[in-house]
Amino acid sequence: MSVVLTRELSKSFRHTHALEKLNLEIPQGSIFALVGPNGAGKTTAIKTLMNILRPSSGTAEVLGTDSRRLGPAEFSRIGYVSENQELPLWMTPEYLMSFLKPFYTDWDGAWADELLRQMDLPRGRRLRDLSRGMQIKAALASSLAYHPKLIVLDEPFSGLDSLVRDQLIEALLERCGDATVLISSHDLAEIETFASHVGYLEGGRLRFSEEMSSLASRFREIEITFDEPPALPAPWPQRWLAPTASTAVLRFIDSQFNADSTPAEVRRAFPSGRAVSINPMPLRAIFVSLAKSTRTAA
Repeated sequence: MSVVLTRELSKSFRHTHALEKLNLEIPQGSIFALVGPNGAGKTTAIKTLMNILRPSSGTAEVLGTDSRRLGPAEFSRIGYVSENQELPLWMTPEYLMSFLKPFYTDWDGAWADELLRQMDLPRGRRLRDLSRGMQIKAALASSLAYHPKLIVLDEPFSGLDSLVRDQLIEALLERCGDATVLISSHDLAEIETFASHVGYLEGGRLRFSEEMSSLASRFREIEITFDEPPALPAPWPQRWLAPTASTAVLRFIDSQFNADSTPAEVRRAFPSGRAVSINPMPLRAIFVSLAKSTRTAA
């Protein structure tokens, strides 16, 4: 079952195409990371899903409802925290919780109290006197207190130091229950360790979307050592990305690695190779290679 489903979803601002024909499915129970460089369209996508922006064309469904029809009933099942979250800074965390309680039929007062305690939020200090990390904690706590089915986080950890970021990620993972999580980020390191699915957005277009385990298993960096400068095969396989060659070493990325067939295929393509090294790749290296290949193809 898909908690979020888009079909050819597009959003333009005059002559700027911020989002182009987005086809995205986010399965129930997943932690889906929407990643990409700044300006890729991540925030536009999320604001369109949340009915903050109206799509220029295409459709989006969130929790089975057309995004353009999301209202109080639907938002009572959605927790939303953004990078520039606006909070009533004159309130204290405790007062914020009591203020929000009447708006949510499923508000869990005991759970709200426990969230304040577990996140070490000072109940009696005004939000304006707290650090940005504490303010984000307060926003997250207030978005979890009613047990939402979908938690949407738009660059929530941007600008935070690594310790606070790790604390917030830990708090989210321990307390989101069986909810589906959609988190956008341009920092690949912060989502690599906990996301179950990933979608890569660049230039308003979704380049791919798949399970993290599948992505990690199909990308490998291949390094071949030669006694003499290598000759590259023609035609060069499309799935072999970013080749770089020096006098004695050739490196490239295999984007469809198969443990049973790839090593033999490499040997056939480079019979003069003296040694072949095949190595896993971190998420950042995968995205860098994809970005470079996309720009080269364009």
